[in-house]
Amino acid sequence: MNNFINNPEIFSINKLEPHSDHKYFCENKVLKKSLNGIWDFSYCDSPIWSTIIVPGHMELQGYGVPQYVNTMYPWDGHENLSPGEIPQDYNPYGTYRKQINIPKDWQNSPVIISFQGVESCFELYCNDKFVGYSEDSFTPSEFNITPFLSEKENTISVKVYKWCSGSWLEDQDFWRFSGIFRDVYLYTTPSVHVQDTFLKSDLSDNLKNVTLRNELILNYLRECTVNIIMELKDSNDNIVSISEAIRTKDNKVYLELKAENINLWSAEIPYLYTINTYVKDDSSEEIIEMVSQKFGFRKFELVNGIMTINGKRIIFKGVNRHEFNCYRGRAVTDEDMLWDIKFLKANNFNSVRTSHYPNNSKWYDLCDEYGIYVIDEVNLETHGTWQIMGKPTNNKVIPDDKIEWLENILDRAKSMFERDKNHPSILIWSCGNESYGGENIFKMSQYFKNIDSSRLVHYESIFWDRRFNDTSCMESRMYAKVNEIEDYLQNNPQKPFILCEYSHAMGNSNGGLHKYIDLEDKYPMYQGGFIWDYIDQALMKTDEFGKDYLAYGGDFGDRPTDYNFCVNGLVYADRKPSPKMQEVKYLFSNFKIIPEKNRVLIKNNNLFTNLSDFSVQYKLLYNGEIKITGIINANVEPLSEKFFNLDIPEQVENGEYTVEVSIHSKQPTKWAEINHEISFGQYTYKIGLDKFQYSDKPYTLIDGDFNIGIKGFNFHFIFSKVYGGLVSLKYNNTEFLKDTVLPNFWRAPTDNDRGNNMAQRYAQWKIASLYPNVSNIECNDYQKYVEISYTYNLNTTPASICKIIYNISGDGKIKITMKYDGTKNLSNMPAFGMNYKIYKNFNIINYYGLGPEENYIDRLHGARLGVFKTTTLENLSQYVIPQECGNRTQNRWLEITNNFGFGIKISSPNHFEFSALPYTISELENAKHHYELPNSHCTSLNINAKQMGIGGDDSWGAFTHDEYLMPSESSMEFSYCVEYVTK
Repeated sequence: MNNFINNPEIFSINKLEPHSDHKYFCENKVLKKSLNGIWDFSYCDSPIWSTIIVPGHMELQGYGVPQYVNTMYPWDGHENLSPGEIPQDYNPYGTYRKQINIPKDWQNSPVIISFQGVESCFELYCNDKFVGYSEDSFTPSEFNITPFLSEKENTISVKVYKWCSGSWLEDQDFWRFSGIFRDVYLYTTPSVHVQDTFLKSDLSDNLKNVTLRNELILNYLRECTVNIIMELKDSNDNIVSISEAIRTKDNKVYLELKAENINLWSAEIPYLYTINTYVKDDSSEEIIEMVSQKFGFRKFELVNGIMTINGKRIIFKGVNRHEFNCYRGRAVTDEDMLWDIKFLKANNFNSVRTSHYPNNSKWYDLCDEYGIYVIDEVNLETHGTWQIMGKPTNNKVIPDDKIEWLENILDRAKSMFERDKNHPSILIWSCGNESYGGENIFKMSQYFKNIDSSRLVHYESIFWDRRFNDTSCMESRMYAKVNEIEDYLQNNPQKPFILCEYSHAMGNSNGGLHKYIDLEDKYPMYQGGFIWDYIDQALMKTDEFGKDYLAYGGDFGDRPTDYNFCVNGLVYADRKPSPKMQEVKYLFSNFKIIPEKNRVLIKNNNLFTNLSDFSVQYKLLYNGEIKITGIINANVEPLSEKFFNLDIPEQVENGEYTVEVSIHSKQPTKWAEINHEISFGQYTYKIGLDKFQYSDKPYTLIDGDFNIGIKGFNFHFIFSKVYGGLVSLKYNNTEFLKDTVLPNFWRAPTDNDRGNNMAQRYAQWKIASLYPNVSNIECNDYQKYVEISYTYNLNTTPASICKIIYNISGDGKIKITMKYDGTKNLSNMPAFGMNYKIYKNFNIINYYGLGPEENYIDRLHGARLGVFKTTTLENLSQYVIPQECGNRTQNRWLEITNNFGFGIKISSPNHFEFSALPYTISELENAKHHYELPNSHCTSLNINAKQMGIGGDDSWGAFTHDEYLMPSESSMEFSYCVEYVTK
């Protein structure tokens, strides 16, 4: 092991200076050669050489195991280390080796090797000679290997260590991998090469005209004079403007051109120009090199304490995005990135924070092209040095003011800036994440401010350490509650406010998101936020039965670990959207649609886009089925609103009517097909009232010693006096029930529930659900119907009771009423309803309620009223740890049938909630992985008056908001009907 791997002041040796990621060309010469593919590999100096794929991680190719930790360092509990020290007992490394062929036309030209990402540090050798060393896992490391090349065969060797002193700066909440995980390639340059280009634009006050400046750094391989010219082309490849030619031998060149009536770049309209810079030989006029760059003109600035883009107040509708692939870890593919950008645009996101490191360079090209605002974040997080067990401590904080870390972190900032500086999508530089405060990070922010006036600087941890409050241009918080945000904004705020992380999307979550969105209209200095986070960091693994499953921390024997805290995504690790996206897409839309009976108010909150660019469609639904459709031509200017009439005649037939208005794309876009829905709104009203009617059909009542039986045409029900409930529900001589129907007050805890100790706080309601005692049974025959009532002692302290009343009519219809009178000094209820275990062949779900995805009382804004169809298996959300899922609210009716359309129907004029799953509440609660769930033996049907909200402000203690709880001192009652249905 070398003697600089544990020295924070040595972070690179012989590494070339960072530069812009521009593309350059030379006629009739290939200038780049990929080294991706299969390399020879030796793990920890094993004498046996095998192979490995580059880019990729060692741990995901059989060399070591991946380890997931959040704030603690991965060696905690193995060795006691001080910052900068590295594990002595366990620091595995891998040696990569590859023979390279240098193209013949590269003779007499420099040969540079570029590593786009290597974790966490590496030594480079060429033909067994030491070339250099580099840290910083997430920005390019480049070396000139020309002096080390031979005329015959050449071999590159790369020794990659898992840990180095720089690992103390990379304590991000992610899997700990190692290896060459981004592209590796060789490149050469023409005889005169644009080494770096820095584009700067100065827009006029009216944002119509621009002065474009280009600062070039040239490398000369031969003495010559060159002419340099820059041209600006629009998106149709027309030349808009050309600079004056500059004749020079200098290394630094400044080009300038002017253009009028330019198109601006924004996330809504990501207009890109092409800037071509030509380097010509002065004597021959031959083009030595051409540099081509996409560029957008935009003005991002603080105006009166508010962040603006092109003169308009910006609201970030963002997400934190780790680079991740469930098979490849952080070695993401071009296809992954393309899927991500299309998905984000199609679901109304306008911004991304690169948590918590610079991303693959191609990602920024996509953000430029598709229109995404970016917070670009330095590869810096030292969370575990200053926050121990959730409490701040400054025993060993780094970088703080410690001089030995200053140049290291400034190098990381410079490497990110120089590579990414020409991307219009980047609006904000971030000085890293959760690294406390101090002078070093302040100096980093000063570096950004001094070198780039076109962007702002972000750093959240000034909240924890106010010594250098000017480090950040904005007040940035993580997981602040709504009342905390309002407290800041109502008390003479000095900076605009954003949430760099909020609405923690762990498992079944994101409840209450709408309360944050409501702040946008109340406070101009509130400017949105970034949900944590985009994609579950779960890795595909094989279970004991040979089936693939998504694994989390600890599943690889990795210790210490933070287990499933790596799965917080709006998107599952296999890139399937979770049901949470339904809510986010709706709330993030720039259109707010408020229908009435025959008109609609449309608010266009876009900054630059007219509603006329979209298609506005409407429909009238009668009892959930479409009755009338239409299209209106709507013109609403940005940041305006307008009413439009709908051609819907007055309705007279009794029933429920829903006016739905939606906005769609008129043309196909890069991210969506034609007619892609962007947003919708609904208005519902009723004509007439629903009433329960008892039938005149005859029935037979059998009041036995142990059971009460009721028979009629096509039905037979049995109510047990011994087991305390309905035990047999037969229609057409077909039994539906596998077990006694009992009251239920429990749900399988969600990740948020576990984080706030809901199970411990509300445990009595689980006992009440498992072990209710029947204290009284009554049976009365009222001629038109039979009433059977059960009174249950719920075994709580203090004591509480509930009543379930069954009214059975001669047509086999059952009206069921559940009552609870309220008990003081008991915890809130998770749910209030009844559980049915039905034979599993009844697994087809048709319902009229809010859908199509699961929804909860604090996460229902994105759900719409309609008739939907699904299955119990489809209804099981794929949260990595099984938990409460599949709920639907505001249901009018529900049908549970078999494949032949025969089953039961549940309905209520007062609406109800339900979930129908292939597993019981207990089975979901007891499993830590989906493969631990048993073979399904029933359809578990939960009919609830209400279930508490799921919360989501954070997943480590935040409670569900009070208005979405169910206080046990309140009385509750609801009724619904059960009958059979056949198609």
